[in-house]
Amino acid sequence: MKNQSNIRKLAVRTLQIEAGAVANLTQHIDDQFVACVEAILKSKGRVIVSGIGKSAIIAQKIVATLNSTGTPSIFMHAADAIHGDLGIIQKHDVIICISKSGDTPEIKVLVPLLRSWGNILIGMVGNPESYLAKQADLVLNTYVAKEACPNNLAPTSSSTAQMAMGDALAVCLLEQRGFTSRDFAKYHPGGALGKKLYLKVKDIFPGNAKPAVSSNTDIKDVILEISSNRLGATAVLEKGKLVGVITDGDLRRMLINRKSIEGIKARDVMNTNPKQVAKDTMAVDALNLMKQYNISQLLVTDKGRFAGFVHLHDLVKEGIL
Repeated sequence: MKNQSNIRKLAVRTLQIEAGAVANLTQHIDDQFVACVEAILKSKGRVIVSGIGKSAIIAQKIVATLNSTGTPSIFMHAADAIHGDLGIIQKHDVIICISKSGDTPEIKVLVPLLRSWGNILIGMVGNPESYLAKQADLVLNTYVAKEACPNNLAPTSSSTAQMAMGDALAVCLLEQRGFTSRDFAKYHPGGALGKKLYLKVKDIFPGNAKPAVSSNTDIKDVILEISSNRLGATAVLEKGKLVGVITDGDLRRMLINRKSIEGIKARDVMNTNPKQVAKDTMAVDALNLMKQYNISQLLVTDKGRFAGFVHLHDLVKEGIL
């Protein structure tokens, strides 16, 4: 038990130190940060992000985030750069070089080569007095007081701070570009996330039955229409025009409130204000409407005319829920 308690304390301590390191970054969101955002926005090229060791791994994550939020970016490993990968750099690219100390031998070799290309060089560095900081055109200060590592050696707080600063940069860029969820969908077409952003009702409902009755249909035939199509509802039409809907819930309420169903017609039971969506509605919006009204199906319309039903089960099957 003592060992378990110690594990918890160490985990909490680690998270507290790293949270503090990230919170401290707010002090360094200064004119230099703003200038970095503006330089990337004005650039006609890409963002080249470079680093070595753990900073290289963080660089790859930042590149992935920038690419997915509308800022074309490429990762360039600092060690590989001096062995041919400098050819990645093009005239209008902005370069971000990441290093905690800013004084490693690899950085001191790489930075003069980067400067020789004439591109804007941004140093994301934890030491504003370092070689990298002094050579860079702009500096993103990621100083941390200490690592979460008990020996103050393993990159923990510093790598978290670098990643958080990269996220801050990416979010500012996407906001300034007016990057929307529709833009995001272009870069994330796969998986449940992509489906939430691009899947529409028209992509789902055509496979369903299209139950419909007239307002004069006998209730027994209404029950048969609903039960045979397994959607829990039927549309009510008059001369092709949608005038209402009857759900299995409406049928249950009818049976509770009436002693006999003889002579009952669809018009006597139907809801004349059915919840409906156009076929071009986003699937996730259809789901939200179902949640709002606590219902399991919606009528689908095409230019105002009844086209079918979309059911909650369809959305679950597609991974929207």
